[in-house]
Parts: sequence; structure tokens; C-alpha cells
Amino acid sequence: MNNKCTNKGLLWLFALIVLLVGIGLYIADYYSLLPRRTYTAEDFNIATVYSGVDYNDNGIDDYTDILHGAKMDAENCPTYNGAYYSGGYPPDDIGVCTDVVWRAFKNAGFDLREMLNNDIIARPGDYPNVEQRDKNIDFRRVGNLRVFFDKYALSISTDITHIGEWQPGDIVIFGDDKHIGIVSDKRNSKGQPYIIHNYGQPKREQDFLKHSNVTGHYRFDASRVPEGTIVKWSD
Repeated sequence: MNNKCTNKGLLWLFALIVLLVGIGLYIADYYSLLPRRTYTAEDFNIATVYSGVDYNDNGIDDYTDILHGAKMDAENCPTYNGAYYSGGYPPDDIGVCTDVVWRAFKNAGFDLREMLNNDIIARPGDYPNVEQRDKNIDFRRVGNLRVFFDKYALSISTDITHIGEWQPGDIVIFGDDKHIGIVSDKRNSKGQPYIIHNYGQPKREQDFLKHSNVTGHYRFDASRVPEGTIVKWSD
């Protein structure tokens, strides 16, 4: 009897250990903490798409500038904090998912805060979630960014298996306007791109698509933005 009880106890202990190891591996995979090989578009014979616009005249196309801006924010690893700032822009060491986007656009020469504010002023009916306009926070709301990109960006497939349609510098929205990020030039073994984003996770450039519900995928096109809306970044 004692031996049977002991054996049952050992089986339960073994099952618990297996369960905990499985949970630990899932968490490590979810947060991209496990070492793994990354790939590029060339590994899958995917031609990289470059923008025909170089808005800030720095010799680098807009999509590449947006990518580099997002990568700089990821390397800086801002503390996740969505506090309101009277000047609109949080300090470099603070941010949320939407801050990755405007900082990426800043690197391409665009002032996304002013652009969104101009569009809300000109077309308030397009922004049902804006009850009282406030340019210091409106551009940090995923729902408002979706409206803006629906109008002034190319809408691309949200199917993550269509790997050739995912390009560096694209914008991706998740869920019911819950989260937003920038598509990386890194890819996983299936050719799916990493996402540069911020919800407070340890690694900001992450193999995230497989864990997420993509509801919007955009490629910005500055030529679509009306003259009265587009604004160049000014320090």
C-alpha cells in the first residue's frame, strides 16, 4: 500500500514538473527569450519593397527610414507607461505601442501628431472615437491611427501565411484596436516577419505574429496624404 501511494506521488510530481517545464517553455517562446536563428527576405526569395518617396531627403526611402526608427526605439527599450504628457510626446525612455509608430515616422521626417490633428480638424466625422480633440493624445490612440492609415496607406493582406506581402516598415494593428507595431526585416523559419512593438515585453523586436490576431496591415504612402494634412518633422 505504501509503495502504491509512493508511486502515485512520484507520478503526480513528474506530471507537475512536465507541466511547469511546458509552461516555462511556452512563456520563453512567447517572449522570444529562447535563442533562435532569424532569417531575411532573401532566404525566401522575397523581393524587398522600397518606397518611391524619400520625404526627408536623406537618401533613404520612407519604408527603410520607418523601419530604422522603430528599431532605434526597440534598442532604447522605453519603460511601458501610457501617461498623458502636456507636450504630447513622452520622453525617450517612456512609451507604449503607439509611441513606436510616431517615433518610426519621425525618423522618416513625418510629424504624425500634427498630421493626425490636421486630419481630425478637416474631417472630424471620420474619427468617431474623438469626442473632444486633443492633439497631445489623439495620435497615441490605436483606433485613431487605424482611421488615418485606412485613408492614407495601402491596405495589405492580414494573412500571415502570405509572407511575400509582409514588408519592412509596414504597420500592423492587432485585435479590436488593442495594439500596433511596425514590421521588421527579420523573419522566423516560416518566413513570417518579426514585429517591433511595445507592450512592456523584454525584447521589443519579436516573433509575435503567430501569437496574435492581426486586424490591420498597412503600407504608408505619403503621396496619398493631402497637402493640408502632411507635416514635416521640425525639431
